[in-house]
Parts: sequence; C-alpha cells; structure tokens
Amino acid sequence: GLSQYSSDPRTEWDLSAHSTRDQVLEAVRGLRYKGGNTFTGLALTHVLEQNLKPDAGARLEAEKLVILLTDGKSQDDANLAAQTLKNLGIEIFAIGVKNADEAELKQVASEPLELTVYNVLDFPLLSSLVGKLTKVLCTRIKEKSNKENSDIPVNTGPQLSPTDLKISAVTSKSMHLAWSPPLRPPKKYRIVYSPSKGGVPREVVLDGAVSSLQLSNLTSHTEYLLSVSPIYDTAVGDGLRGVTSTLPLSSPRSLRVSELSHNSIRLSWKAAQGATQYLVLCSAAPDGGED
Repeated sequence: GLSQYSSDPRTEWDLSAHSTRDQVLEAVRGLRYKGGNTFTGLALTHVLEQNLKPDAGARLEAEKLVILLTDGKSQDDANLAAQTLKNLGIEIFAIGVKNADEAELKQVASEPLELTVYNVLDFPLLSSLVGKLTKVLCTRIKEKSNKENSDIPVNTGPQLSPTDLKISAVTSKSMHLAWSPPLRPPKKYRIVYSPSKGGVPREVVLDGAVSSLQLSNLTSHTEYLLSVSPIYDTAVGDGLRGVTSTLPLSSPRSLRVSELSHNSIRLSWKAAQGATQYLVLCSAAPDGGED
C-alpha cells in the first residue's frame, strides 16, 4: 500500500489493490508527486486509521511494517504518532532525503536503529539503498513471523480479534468503551489512548474476561485516538481502533447587563453546568468608544 502526504495525507492505493509485482510497478510509474508541507505525524495517523485496517487489506497473520520516506523536518508531532504505531506492534523504517532531520528519523523509527534508519543527500541516491533495505525488510519479516506467529493458523481473525468497538457516554472529561470479545478469549487487553494532535499516550491493561472500560480525566474538546489490542500467550490479535472527541466544557449563557451607574454595572447569566467558579474580566473600551 502507499500513501503520499503534505498537509493532507492521501491514499494512493491500499494493501489489497494490487496482487502482482508488475501491477505495483505500473502503479508506481503512474504516481504523481504531491508537493507541500511536511505533516509527518498526521501522515502516520492516516496510515494507522486508514491503511492498516482489514477492509484496506491488512491481514492478521501478516507483519505490519511502515516505511516512511521524508525530505524535511515534520511540522507536527511525528514522534507521538509513531509511538502509537509502535505500541501496536507496527514496525517503522525511516528514510530521510536532503533536508530530513536525522534526530527525528531516529525518534520515529523502531529499534534497532542501525537497521531501520537511512539518510541520503538527494533522491537519485535512494537507488543505492534498495538492495540493502530489501534484504533487511525480508529478514525482519521472517524473523518476526517465526518468533511470534509460528503457532497461529491462517484466517483466524474472528478467533483472535475483538469486534464492534462502541464508544458511548462521551462527556467533556470521560467516555465509555465496549467491544465484542473474540471467539477465543485473550489473556489480556491493552488499551492505548492519546490526543490526535499531540500529548502523551496513556495505556490501560485489562483482564481478558473484561470487555469494557471507562476512560476518565480526559481533556475537554479534544480528539482522541483509541486502540484495543488482545494479547495472547504467543501472539497479539488484530486490534480495534477508533477516533472520538470529548465534548467542550459547558459555557455560561445569556449575559445581561443591568443597574448601570457612573461607576458600577451588574452582570447576570445562566449558569454553566459543572462550573465551580467564574472568572469575570472587565476592561475599558478602546479610545473613541462610547462612554
């Protein structure tokens, strides 16, 4: 699969779009370069939410790898978005060209960095990486597959993966998650949630017999990325992912001014639900304004 990004990521083709090498090469030849800004964090979030889903061709038994190609320093928080992917077991390779920030590449990439970080001075030099990168990628896939998935039969999605993530009772500070457990109950669930536009990811681990969670102490009026991953003794099943925004805090309404005098004003308003205090600010109008 391939996505291009600037300030708005764009899927060029999904994992399931092409079934032969020739088809992929033909798609690459028809690719049009997308210029613009460098919002790498947004691009990685796009890959997670759009490209690494079963309906886009992601398979339970396949290793999940992302190869990031960038020619500049990210204009948003790439590290936080990358950490969300890595927390879900997705391996990231980072390739920098020209003005790429090598420190950022090392933050974004998975360990070991000597195998996952590459940097070249210009685009034509990318061809020098192809042989080595191909060998490293294939070796890593084989190593991970042999280590983690040797006992997992193919096509066991419903057996190992939960379904039907429901997000309800959303307030300015909390929300409730619930899901349908897989046919084979996991040992544990790992829930990771973080603001989509920056912030530290938080994690909760639940017993595999539990299939709901109340999240609290959230930030109001904020979009959150959520993932629920089942953990088994020998494998991690495909996780559920969701995006939901908390509600804004309630505001006071119907501000009224009364009882004016030469040095006082009375203000009144309809209460804001849940407010424990109010801050009232008063300043003189700009010069030339009405007295």
